[in-house]
Amino acid sequence: METSHSDLNVKKLIMVPALIALAITIARLVGELVGGSSVLFNRDAGGGGALVGIVWLVPIFGVYFAIKLVRQGSGPESVGKVIVLALAGLVIAGVATALIFSFFGDPNVSVSFGGAIGQQLGIAIASLVVVLILRKGWPAFFQTMLSYAFASRIPVLIVMLITMLGDWGTHYELGPAGYPEMGFLTKFILIALFPQMTFWIMFTMVVGTLCGGIAAALVRPKGTAEADVAPAPEDTAPAPDDDPEKAEDIP
Repeated sequence: METSHSDLNVKKLIMVPALIALAITIARLVGELVGGSSVLFNRDAGGGGALVGIVWLVPIFGVYFAIKLVRQGSGPESVGKVIVLALAGLVIAGVATALIFSFFGDPNVSVSFGGAIGQQLGIAIASLVVVLILRKGWPAFFQTMLSYAFASRIPVLIVMLITMLGDWGTHYELGPAGYPEMGFLTKFILIALFPQMTFWIMFTMVVGTLCGGIAAALVRPKGTAEADVAPAPEDTAPAPDDDPEKAEDIP
């Protein structure tokens, strides 16, 4: 059922979602700068739980991309495989993160400079492995979701760079509480470049693929539903005049 990647207009498909993610990133930055509610704009390190954030878009656009692809005939060969691979990626990511933190230290408590580097390298490798696993499930969706992941995360990386240079007091420039003091370049690499381009890409792919796989199981290609309910052709009896026996009785 899957079509060639060349038939997919990925840029067109992700354009609106990417613009929405950009708008929310800007809104989040402005909200923090003007002292908005911490419920909406959490300024603590990591910014977790804030209602205004692009993390909430991942499942939404995972479903959106899946529906679009299935309806245009680019669905997966096996929905079950897509979901299983996403779940496997989720487990691998969780186990790998736990092992990395247990070996190098809890980033929210205390981590040495070498431990911080080890953590980010370990998470980057684990993230790459998980993303490569997901590639085997649904190539068309993988291409689309990966494109969206970078399109949504690169603006965040740019915002982090700007806020770090300006020391604006937002969550974008704060690393984990347990990380040691470090220079600008090292800080940017360890708390911005590595996390945004590895962990958050992987997170977007895993959650998006899981939600997209579930959506794909519930959606049919465009035109399939109409074909299923199309009325069967009715059998028509021959007209009386076409009956040869009756034709012979006519003088």
